Amino acid sequence: MTLETRMGGKIAIVGGLNMDLFIQGERLPHPGETFEGNSFSTGGGGKGANQAVGVARLARNPGTAVMIGQVGDDPFGRELVSSMETEGIDCEFTRVDASQSSGVALIFIDDTAENYVLPVYGANATCGPRQVEDFTGIVRRVSVLLAQQEISMDVTLECMRSARDAGVTVVLDPAPVRDTQPEEFLSLAHVITPNQHEAESLTGIKVSDVKSAEKAALELRKQGTPVAVVKLGEEGAYVASVEFEGYFPPFKVTPVATVAAGDAFNAGLAVGLTEGKGIQESVWLAMASGAVAVSNEGAQESMGRRADIENLLATRVE
Repeated sequence: MTLETRMGGKIAIVGGLNMDLFIQGERLPHPGETFEGNSFSTGGGGKGANQAVGVARLARNPGTAVMIGQVGDDPFGRELVSSMETEGIDCEFTRVDASQSSGVALIFIDDTAENYVLPVYGANATCGPRQVEDFTGIVRRVSVLLAQQEISMDVTLECMRSARDAGVTVVLDPAPVRDTQPEEFLSLAHVITPNQHEAESLTGIKVSDVKSAEKAALELRKQGTPVAVVKLGEEGAYVASVEFEGYFPPFKVTPVATVAAGDAFNAGLAVGLTEGKGIQESVWLAMASGAVAVSNEGAQESMGRRADIENLLATRVE
C-alpha cells in the first residue's frame, strides 16, 4: 500500500502537555548521594506539545498545528497554552481540568547530552471523551494525526479510528513504552516511528545497528503498519515501506541535548507528508528537523525554524 496523504490540511496533535524542569549535570547521583548539578531551567514540553511546536515552526501556513489535550488550572498550564499560542498553534481544543495539576517532567541531561525523563502526567491522565469529540469534530479538515502514548490509550485509539475512517494519515510515536496495547493499535497507524528501545519492546528484536533496525522495521510492517521508521539516534534511521526501503544516514551536528529529537522528527515527517512529499523526502525532512533539535537546548525551544532545517537539508550527500 502506497501512502497517500491529503494535502494542505491541518495537522492535529492529540497528546500530552507538560512543563519541563531541566537539570544539567555531569552525571546522575548514586543512591543516597548528593551530587551538585550545573544548571536549572524550565520550559514547555510534553510529546504532544513538542510536536505541535515543531509543526508550527516548520509549516509554511500559520495555524497548521492544532493541539488537542489538557492542562491544569494553574500557572504552569496557563504558561503552556500562552507559549503555544505565541507559536501560532491553534489551542481552541487545549482544555483545562481544574481538578488536576498540569503535567510536569523532571529531565536530567548529562555531559554526553543523554537525557533521563521522570514525568508526572497530571491533567494529561484525565483526557477522555471530550478530546475524542474535539478531534472528530475537525477530522475532515485534517491531513495528518500525530499520536503518542502519553495520554489515555483509549482516547488515542478512538482518535486513530476516526482518522482512518476519514482518510487522515496517522503517524504514531509509540512513546512512552506501555506494557500492553490494544490489539488493533499498530494496524490503525499508517506510519510508526519507534526508537531503538521502543522497537525492541514492540517486536522483541534487540535493535543495536542498521541490520537489526531493518529486521525490526520489517516485523512492524508484518504487524500491520504500512510504513515503519526505526530511529537509531545519532546513527540515523531505517525505513521499511512499499514506496521505499532503506537506511538514512544521520546529519552531522554537535549534540547539545536529545530531549525532543524524536518529537522534532515526527513534526518534520508530518509536515512533509502534508506538503505532498513522498515518504523518502518526508523522512529526510524529519531527519533534518531532528538534527537541528539535537543541536539546541530544551524541548520546545529546540525545535528548528524552516530556514535552519532547509539549510541543513541542503548539506545532504546523495
